[in-house]
Amino acid sequence: MQNSETALSAPFTEHEVLPFLIHHYLETGNAITVWQMPNSSEKHLLICSSGLRHVDEITLEESETGFAFAPYDRGQKKLFFTGDLIFTFKNGQLDSRNLPTEIINKILTGAGHDLHTAAYPAKALPHRRGPEDYRALVQKSVDQIQAGAFEKVVPSRFKQFDLPTGFDLWRTFSKLCNAHPNCMISLVSSEETGTWMGATPELLVSVDERMHFRTVSLAGTKRYESGLDLKSVAWTEKEIEEQAMVCRYIISCFKKIRLREYEEHGPRTSVAGNLLHLKTEYDVDMVATNFPQLGSIMLRLLHPTSAVCGMPLEQACDFLGANEGYDRQFYSGFLGPVNFRNESHIFVNLRCMQLSREHAVLYAGAGVTIDSNPEKEWEETEMKLETLLAVLN
Repeated sequence: MQNSETALSAPFTEHEVLPFLIHHYLETGNAITVWQMPNSSEKHLLICSSGLRHVDEITLEESETGFAFAPYDRGQKKLFFTGDLIFTFKNGQLDSRNLPTEIINKILTGAGHDLHTAAYPAKALPHRRGPEDYRALVQKSVDQIQAGAFEKVVPSRFKQFDLPTGFDLWRTFSKLCNAHPNCMISLVSSEETGTWMGATPELLVSVDERMHFRTVSLAGTKRYESGLDLKSVAWTEKEIEEQAMVCRYIISCFKKIRLREYEEHGPRTSVAGNLLHLKTEYDVDMVATNFPQLGSIMLRLLHPTSAVCGMPLEQACDFLGANEGYDRQFYSGFLGPVNFRNESHIFVNLRCMQLSREHAVLYAGAGVTIDSNPEKEWEETEMKLETLLAVLN
């Protein structure tokens, strides 16, 4: 793997260089991923030229550097994009000594590019469904909860939009980065997966260079207004209980592996773009607990979380499989860099969209409990869809 270490001598910005790199490597048949971590301005472009690997599980420890991309269905294979070439942009500049000459020439001559045309289109999009279908699904979910089938379930929906004239993939990615600095922004494009873009606020598993494991419980949703004092936000009993269920699920996973030494911080009100959530953070010192494989083990245990599926997990998953009416594909799966700079950061693939040549399919879900109202859950999904719709318009 070639990695980038020194800045370009030419004063090229990421807006000049990165679109050319993406276009070049897509046109030459490679798979690519681009991401920006929460609260960071660094952007990373990973080129996978050796072909995607299909694996039963993603292993974080001692893995080669790459990028994980997994579907919602835990029974399906996970995809691993090997980091055959990685470019890092820091402070808006490319940090690389290996920029191809042909790319430099294209930049200097102002050669055109169309990233959307070069990107891999979706092979199939889900069939359209009406709002009445989702409201009926929420009501059926409440009925099943009242009957004792499960405590919580997270039905999802999608909405298809025509892409605007002159849609620009890179400009849209940049707008997401600017609009959602607290989220992990991603772009994934390959022949096998099609093209996906998103801004997810939910960390699933993280292992940093100090060997600290982190995960979060994120649930409950309200609209965020600029200037709002987060300490003044009042949450309903339904929202508090919904978030507490996710916390209990994480702690139950710790108990399964007999892990007792962990730090818990929260719940606190957290901002994610145009939305507010309740967030609780968990931290484990993997050295002190002598648990070097904790990241990979918890990744297997946590996915899919109760935040995207429900509780108890098996019953909620079975209900969604029988009643949701479409294949989520990579929505509510997971994604993120693996063993990049000796760290792995895996996020739940939320607030994401799937792109074809002319359309974008946006996905969202809402946690349903015994106190849920179909109209309010519909409104919550509409708020979540606005995250991406705002950058498309």
